[in-house]
Amino acid sequence: MGAHGHIPVCSQSQQLKLSDFLSQLPAPQHPEIRLYNTEQVLSWEPVVLSNDTRPVVYQVQFKYTDSEWSNVDVKSVGVNCTQIAATKCDFTAAGLSKGFQMDFKVTLRLRAKLGKLRSAWVTMPWFQHYLNVTIGPPRNIWVTPGEGSLIIRFSSPFDIDTSTATFQYYVHYREKAGVQQIKGPFQSNFIVLDDLKPFREYCLQVEAQLNWTQKKDNLKSGHLSNTSCYKTTADASTKLQQVILISVGIFSLLLVLAGACFFLVLKYRGLVKYWFHTPPSIPLQIEEYLKDPAQPILEALDKDSSPKDDAWDSVSIISFPEKEQEGDLQTLNQNPDPATSSRK
Repeated sequence: MGAHGHIPVCSQSQQLKLSDFLSQLPAPQHPEIRLYNTEQVLSWEPVVLSNDTRPVVYQVQFKYTDSEWSNVDVKSVGVNCTQIAATKCDFTAAGLSKGFQMDFKVTLRLRAKLGKLRSAWVTMPWFQHYLNVTIGPPRNIWVTPGEGSLIIRFSSPFDIDTSTATFQYYVHYREKAGVQQIKGPFQSNFIVLDDLKPFREYCLQVEAQLNWTQKKDNLKSGHLSNTSCYKTTADASTKLQQVILISVGIFSLLLVLAGACFFLVLKYRGLVKYWFHTPPSIPLQIEEYLKDPAQPILEALDKDSSPKDDAWDSVSIISFPEKEQEGDLQTLNQNPDPATSSRK
């Protein structure tokens, strides 16, 4: 089988008698059927006649294992390929529900027609869709980076009847500069790649394998999806480490700044005192005099600076008896009054 599910016809030399040349057309050459995902397309090379300009048309028939040849028409397959000018017959053109059953064994034959002329039939080899199909990569791949993980969602390469076949999936992944690894098989199209390193970039591809229940030992692998790369996020332990490191870093920075400020204050304390020292102010009278020199500033200063009257305490002694006078005088001599002493 060729690439993308192309099934070529076996080479058959057809010997035509000279008498039959006028009654037959050359047969279509190189017919092949493409089976890719749900596609079922038969194509061939056109028959070209140099001595007739009329269009050549083609007829396609099919046959199951235990049936007779039948025309490919709308009633049987969903498309009409009984008399077409095109050089292909697309059995899936009418929709995914049409075409040949994927688990049926089918053969096709093809011939050219021009008026009453008919070519010989060209018969295709037997095929079964599940057995001969080329499987494409999974579709609609979405990857969400998680905490040391990658969450992968996707759709199957094509819709199948799960009672006759199933898909299983493999993930090919590697760290961007690391060794390729494979995880699987997975029965679900929701896959979590865990135990990955945080803050690392991983590149991955997804592969589908078809498991046909009729051929359990015949797993058919599909094409890998395009490579895509994603960076994981931090897990819980890494986040805790980050918080601790950031806190320690901030605390250390504050200590360094406090130490630097203290050192600068000690080294330049004279300059700091100069910066924060309040400059001397001019007395209000002089400031007013500078504004108006005609004012009698000296008289105002003398008036304001004149000494105030001292406060004196006066003591008067009226009379004392002699004994009391002697006792009081003795007491006064022992404890003289500062005010009285100062007056004396």
